[in-house]
Amino acid sequence: MSILDETYTLVNGVEIPKLGLGTWFIDDDKAADAVRAAVETGYRNIDTAQAYGNERGVGEGVRTSEVSRDALFVSTKLAAEIKDYDRARAAIDGSLEKLGLEYVDLMLIHSPQPWNDFRGGDYAEGNREAWRALEDAHRAGTLRSIGVSNFQQHDLDNLLRGATVTPHVNQLLVHAGNTPSDLLAYCESRRILVEAYSPIAHGAILKNAEVRAMAEKYGVSVPQLCIRYTLQLGTVSLPKTANPEHMRSNAEVGFEISGDDMDTLRDLRDVDYGEHSVFPVYSGK
Repeated sequence: MSILDETYTLVNGVEIPKLGLGTWFIDDDKAADAVRAAVETGYRNIDTAQAYGNERGVGEGVRTSEVSRDALFVSTKLAAEIKDYDRARAAIDGSLEKLGLEYVDLMLIHSPQPWNDFRGGDYAEGNREAWRALEDAHRAGTLRSIGVSNFQQHDLDNLLRGATVTPHVNQLLVHAGNTPSDLLAYCESRRILVEAYSPIAHGAILKNAEVRAMAEKYGVSVPQLCIRYTLQLGTVSLPKTANPEHMRSNAEVGFEISGDDMDTLRDLRDVDYGEHSVFPVYSGK
């Protein structure tokens, strides 16, 4: 069985494929082709966001792919700047309209703070308001599951104070060189599934000599090793690519990393994201 056929089950009983396609940096006019190529390769989990500016193209790819809508798991994210109920409700409807879908399988609050104040001020009340909008859409059936992204433990605790639904998912920056073990353990204790975005460290990990040597030992590429690492942590892995060849190789991860090597990868620190450090999620905040 391929990793593309394997799923986790969220706490509400919804199944989510273990490997997905991330679509950050895929232009709207290229997104439909990328999604169709991924689905043809066997991917059933497609991740987008309002902030990516490609929901229209992703939705087109989903609607025109060779498999039925109910065989696909489509996620999107509420813009990080939206911290009130009314705007959140309008944005949820806006995503469904742009995607051209009657429902999405998962919608997340993209960040606990607006991007221009990432890890900054107190938005606890705004997050609770946005979450209430997601809960209402979940209750109505337009969102099959709901969650958050980039939330730390105190952000989750704040949210849970007023929540009637515990987030099903927390999508986090997780890769060899950045493994938030305490947060992963906390999410597991609350039965919140973690999705790992940028499992290849936005490409930064490709330069790491230790990781390259380990990949060679297993006879795999660095991306394959890194994707396998996040899967063995028990997370959904979301490598992003528009390249069909990379989609195929990213799914060829039917090997097992030893316990010792998992420890080595877990203990790696200090990945240099280079020019991408300008993005809040790679800024080290």
